[in-house]
Amino acid sequence: MNTHHFIRLRQNDWERLQTLLNQHRGRRPLTAAEVRELGVLYRAVTSDLAQARRDYPGERVTTYLNHLLTQAHSYLYQSDVSNYRQALRYFTRVIPQTYRRTGLFTLTACLLFFIPALIGYIYAYTDPNLAEPLGLQEVRETLENESIWTNIPVEDRPYASAFIMTNNIRVAILAFGGGVALGLFAVYLLAMNGLHVGAVLGLASHYGFGDTLLDFMIGHGVIELSVIFMAGGAGLQMGWALMNPGPYSRRDALGLAAQRAVSLIVISIPLLVIAGLIEGFISPSGSPSVVKVLVGLGSGALMYAYLLLAGRSGLGRADSFRYNHE
Repeated sequence: MNTHHFIRLRQNDWERLQTLLNQHRGRRPLTAAEVRELGVLYRAVTSDLAQARRDYPGERVTTYLNHLLTQAHSYLYQSDVSNYRQALRYFTRVIPQTYRRTGLFTLTACLLFFIPALIGYIYAYTDPNLAEPLGLQEVRETLENESIWTNIPVEDRPYASAFIMTNNIRVAILAFGGGVALGLFAVYLLAMNGLHVGAVLGLASHYGFGDTLLDFMIGHGVIELSVIFMAGGAGLQMGWALMNPGPYSRRDALGLAAQRAVSLIVISIPLLVIAGLIEGFISPSGSPSVVKVLVGLGSGALMYAYLLLAGRSGLGRADSFRYNHE
């Protein structure tokens, strides 16, 4: 099929999609039926673009279709939180649905953390000299002196909590931003953090403080680690979009992945604030271990109930397309 025949055959759908987009830009809201029609046209034009890239690379029709789909995607995946209802839907539907759709990346981030953590634990437990090449010599010296750093004085806890929150948010953002380097920096950050955490636990266990450290970590660790995996997964999916853009250009694929990733970072920040408050006030307190376990497991259960269950019902066809179609 030559280019002119291809254009004549598919031009009506392209023009109809452009009309709907122009109507939206003219501030007249699309009806539910029009949104569904736009979704159908979007899928059809996506197929057209794939064919054009295969059969007519470098021709104007391919550039036109790419531009048209970019406009359509901006509408279908818009994250307008300018009013209460949109904000509510963003947090109750878009974010948890995005988390579930990108779960494979989060699981990969989890493995990239825990495998080095296990290696670090085993080696540091059996050979404390590993502390020096990992930069944990000060930690080892503290443990050798039969003391541990987890006892934060009451008067210092507000400052410690603020520092912990800031540091954790910084790590999450770095893991997210690491995606633009083909995901390699995100992989490095996850692996090195896992190795260090595992090595610290191994050193603590070697010197008889393993239970004390776990008692400190359990209250905040479920949320904190889960969010680090989420942010790392966000970075990994951006790296994957650059390496495997599918039917899109690398720029467009990165833009799509970034939209999904930003949703995960948005929810990561309040979750890390909660983890920081727990770590600053409950984890170093003299509360019984059972209380800290209940706080850790309870807060983790609430977080995963939200991420895994919210937004599963009440979706119309248009919403289902807007937030689940790729």
